[in-house]
Amino acid sequence: MEPTQLVIIIISITLAALFVILGIQVYHILREIRASIHKANKMIDDMGRVTGTVGDTVVNMGGFVSGLKSGLSAIATLRGKGDKDE
Repeated sequence: MEPTQLVIIIISITLAALFVILGIQVYHILREIRASIHKANKMIDDMGRVTGTVGDTVVNMGGFVSGLKSGLSAIATLRGKGDKDE
């Protein structure tokens, strides 16, 4: 066997081993990315359960605004009666 053939075989085996190691590392990285995406998705789902859906939030906000208006009108009414007594 000539030295050139031996060098080519050694380089080929080395490159094949490096590609296998690289493939394993890429597999582990992709698996970690997948786990991170699952965790982020679970956090978003849990946050949705805590805050409620968007429709419920809008309804609750409408109730808050109407309650605030009622409270302000009650305060204005009380202030008006206080001014008339004096």
